[in-house]
Amino acid sequence: MMPKTEDFAPSPGALIALYEQLRAAYGAQDWWPADSPFEVAVGAVLTQNTAWTNVERAIAGLKAAGMLSCEAILAATHEELAERIRPAGYFNVKARRLRHLCGFLADKGGLEALAVLPTRTLRPALLAVNGIGPETADDILLYALARPVFVIDAYTRRLLVRHGLASGTEDYETLRAGFERALPADVALFKEYHALIVEHAKQVCRRRPRCGDCALVETCGRIGIT
Repeated sequence: MMPKTEDFAPSPGALIALYEQLRAAYGAQDWWPADSPFEVAVGAVLTQNTAWTNVERAIAGLKAAGMLSCEAILAATHEELAERIRPAGYFNVKARRLRHLCGFLADKGGLEALAVLPTRTLRPALLAVNGIGPETADDILLYALARPVFVIDAYTRRLLVRHGLASGTEDYETLRAGFERALPADVALFKEYHALIVEHAKQVCRRRPRCGDCALVETCGRIGIT
């Protein structure tokens, strides 16, 4: 028998207080940097297991080659696509995943056609695409399609554990559902909250935390835990 997954039921006040601390420390992030919803979707695949600076280089390569469209990606050979996205790492795997995603989008009529579907239908459809996991699907839903779906990543889990709001054993869906129950279904709030968590993790809340430089240190109950 599989062990029971722990629940995650933070109080709305605790999550809002954490958000306000992050906002005071880093200001508005206005994330995701992209020129179109499709570019967001491409970036969501490319950002898997790499830094955003590498994604920017890969997207620049696609733009320079005139390949930042669903049609162009599907028309390219695997080798051509993989070479253009090489800076993002795991380029062979990500080339296949991009082609799977673009095939799905082409079959459904593009992101514009998907925009009319309810989230309860769209999210399972995205998760059924080969290579699209929950975090990537939710990136697309939140940032490309403006759905109030909270994105959970390793940075979010780390922050929650260090602030004593989660144990670290909760699965993705448990954490996502906990955020969505506790917070109002506000796309702008979800975008900004996730972006602030990412910025905080990049600046100070790293694997080896820089607690001496952290604006949240007084409310962090797990200082120094890696």
